[in-house]
Amino acid sequence: MSQTRRLAAILAADVAGYSRLMGADEEGTLERLKALRRELLDPQIAEHKGRIVKTTGDGLLVEFASIVDAVRCAVAVQQAMPERNTGIGADDRIELRIGINLGDVIVEGDDLYGDGVNIAARIEALADAGGVFVSNTVYDHVRDRVPFVFEDLGEQQVKNITRPVRVYRVRDAAVKAPEQPAPVLPLPDKPSIAVLPFQNMSGDPEQEYFVDGMVEEIITALSRIHWLFVIARNSTFAYKGQAIDVKRVGRELGVRYVLEGSVRKAGNRVRITGQLIDATTGTHLWADRFDGPLGDVFDLQDKVATSVAGVIEPALRQAEIARAQRKRPESLDAYDLYLRALPFAYTSMPEEADKALGFLERAIKLEPDLAIGHAMIAWSHEQRYIRGGLLEEDKTTALRHARMAIAAGSDDATALAIAGLVIGFLDPGDYASALDAFHRALALSPSSAVALGFSAVTRAWRGESEIAIQQAEQALRLSPFDPMSNIRHMAIAIAHFVSGRFEEAAVAANRAAQGHPRFSPPYWMRAAALVNLGRLDEAKTMALRLLEVQPGFTIRSITEAPFANREILDALGDALHRVGLPE
Repeated sequence: MSQTRRLAAILAADVAGYSRLMGADEEGTLERLKALRRELLDPQIAEHKGRIVKTTGDGLLVEFASIVDAVRCAVAVQQAMPERNTGIGADDRIELRIGINLGDVIVEGDDLYGDGVNIAARIEALADAGGVFVSNTVYDHVRDRVPFVFEDLGEQQVKNITRPVRVYRVRDAAVKAPEQPAPVLPLPDKPSIAVLPFQNMSGDPEQEYFVDGMVEEIITALSRIHWLFVIARNSTFAYKGQAIDVKRVGRELGVRYVLEGSVRKAGNRVRITGQLIDATTGTHLWADRFDGPLGDVFDLQDKVATSVAGVIEPALRQAEIARAQRKRPESLDAYDLYLRALPFAYTSMPEEADKALGFLERAIKLEPDLAIGHAMIAWSHEQRYIRGGLLEEDKTTALRHARMAIAAGSDDATALAIAGLVIGFLDPGDYASALDAFHRALALSPSSAVALGFSAVTRAWRGESEIAIQQAEQALRLSPFDPMSNIRHMAIAIAHFVSGRFEEAAVAANRAAQGHPRFSPPYWMRAAALVNLGRLDEAKTMALRLLEVQPGFTIRSITEAPFANREILDALGDALHRVGLPE
């Protein structure tokens, strides 16, 4: 292969203490090195017009056409390393040593050889962890061209090089020395979120007021969610105009979740995008976009804020459930126990309600005034009562805990809404208290899909069809995919059945069943609607499916339940008798 020579700037880098790191955690170290290459080294080398000549297990040899670019690249890399090591113990940190030389090299294919390369490697071996050392030839060429201080370390004898090499340590004089990392704030004892200033992508500085105002509205809407710790606007707007590192924001503000987004204006319309990120891991949990006319700015801000708060609430709750399920059993607090109960309670079936109660009873022992704990106990006993045999003991317990939830949860929209459902279903004589609980819940959190959905299904059984449909559809718009969407579809089905719109009732019941196949009410509701449409064979198929999901189902569990007026229950009972369901 032909050989040529040229003058080249050579950068050599390796990892200090590589063997020790590999010995302690081989797989983890390799993964971190890959991430370092992917996220920092390769982008910086490309930005400074370098070419990677070769790599070793822990090292790189890079050629630059410009020695100034080589030095700038090395300094940029070392400046970025401390932040990458934040929160990592001293013995586990990946720290680089970099040496740079300018000299004559032999070019053979894509590879480089000669003293120019060897000196760079030897200087790199002299460098301390996190340091950039350069030869005197480099110093002579760049000292007046880069804003760095060079510390003369004198002449050094290096292996296999006849003459000593004068070596300099590079210190960055243009940028302040890295500050000590801000202390990591502990996470609050409940889910925490920071809403960062959204980016104005419209190119119109006058839209800044709209963007900032919308973010303030989102912060206000989220602040109404009782179980959420929301960072104030003044703290989050300190990051306006900065390049955002979500993990750093999480550490500095002491939050688990970060919401960021952008706004783009086109003509008289505006598009808002948002994404929810777990700041502890960098994982994206949710993303969506909202479009609207830019006519009434304040109305649009309010609608977007309500929509964002509505869809984020169930996304955060699911993330919190997953977090609680990962915790060691002995470390669970009352809130964690409540979160662990939720997936069982969401099924709205008595067998799973028993599992939920195991967690919830432990939760209120730890925290007797936990309003949401009492509310969930009430709901679990309501499920046992209505779909588990109409036992009076379950009804009494459900109502007692529902009223305890209202007493303890005057500022908890979810607890109030659940309590309202239980009272509305099990104590028709106290329907006013159920409505009051729903009103208070929605006053606290107008975007609460839980409150809207529970109010809708309660009202539907009372024959208040139009408001029930309106509230259920609003809840579905706010949160179409959360685990309780089946209850909202069921509310729509009941409202249409009550109003004699049996085709619409059958369609809505089918949607409820598709969303949650183990929830039994959609099957008997669809069966009853199909009977009224004269589609008896389809109705019998639904009845068989109902008995698969709830083998103990009886018509009595519907007609003797207290949650609806006599006319509605009789209509359901008549229809279900015609498909042969057990009395």
